[in-house]
Amino acid sequence: MCLAVPGKIVSVQDNADPLLRVGKVSFGGVVKEASLAYVPEAVVGDYVVVHVGFAISRLDEEEARRTLEYLEQIDEMAKEES
Repeated sequence: MCLAVPGKIVSVQDNADPLLRVGKVSFGGVVKEASLAYVPEAVVGDYVVVHVGFAISRLDEEEARRTLEYLEQIDEMAKEES
């Protein structure tokens, strides 16, 4: 199973080559670097869906919040089962 997770862009490192554009993305306080090559319009403050280190799409804050809540519920259910 593959999982893409929403995160908020907290910084962007522009590059002359748009394919090398990267940013720091916060996933609930955990900050990771992600390629922004597939979302050239993304800016600091935007929410993006990240899969294996690549931001693959932008999404609005409400949709990001709902998705994160669903992931938290799944985590809680898994903890109850073990």
